[in-house]
Amino acid sequence: MADLQHTHELVYDGDRVSKRYVDGKPGAAEREWRALTLLAEHAPGLAPEPIAYEDGVVIMSRIGGASLRGLPARDVHVAAMAATLAELHAAVPERVLRDVPVRPWQREALVDWVLRRCAAWQPREPPADRAVKEGLRWLESWSPGESGVRPAFGAGDGNLANFLWDGVRVRVVDFEDSGRSDVAWELAELAEHVSMWVDGEVEIARRFELSPQEERRLRECRRVHALTWLFLLSHESPRNPPGTFERQVERALAILEA
Repeated sequence: MADLQHTHELVYDGDRVSKRYVDGKPGAAEREWRALTLLAEHAPGLAPEPIAYEDGVVIMSRIGGASLRGLPARDVHVAAMAATLAELHAAVPERVLRDVPVRPWQREALVDWVLRRCAAWQPREPPADRAVKEGLRWLESWSPGESGVRPAFGAGDGNLANFLWDGVRVRVVDFEDSGRSDVAWELAELAEHVSMWVDGEVEIARRFELSPQEERRLRECRRVHALTWLFLLSHESPRNPPGTFERQVERALAILEA
């Protein structure tokens, strides 16, 4: 799940980066190391190279490039990002992926988190209250099946800042919540991340050819992530422009068709 808190410290030493987790996040370093190791074997060049794993500190190669969050959303960048995501999702062979732990904050955990936030919601502006009410109504009626589930290796973080453009291709960093997932869930998380629209809409999901079942699952999963961001942004942060929460309320109501 998106996290508005810093969870790690980075130390740069020439062409190496050391990443130490500072909040005791269970399993984060192990997931990062597993992801880098798997991608180095199955999709070399897509992510930093793993160098060493010592006492919960991941040491990796330093890759260059400009964060996509700091660049205009030009077609060349979005197309390259989509190509990278497609490679990432399909990188780990299915026989290997079956043994990779499911990534944190899959559907059950995120739905439970949102339900608890709905129960604790204190009334405020009418549109926000309506979004919470309609979100709760929808969640209580949602019974997702297995159709539209295409296995994928997921990075687990939809932040646009984790995608680096080197002038030729896009590469990925930050795998602390990575693991086994599915294509629709990963695209939904990315599409609804605040970084994908707060500075100008970056439409990524349309770049993928999905089956009708996957399209349906994508819409449903986007609703869950939109509700997640409704609560995450309910208190303004200096990391985002003023009015971001009000914009998220509008997005949530639109995606809920409420």
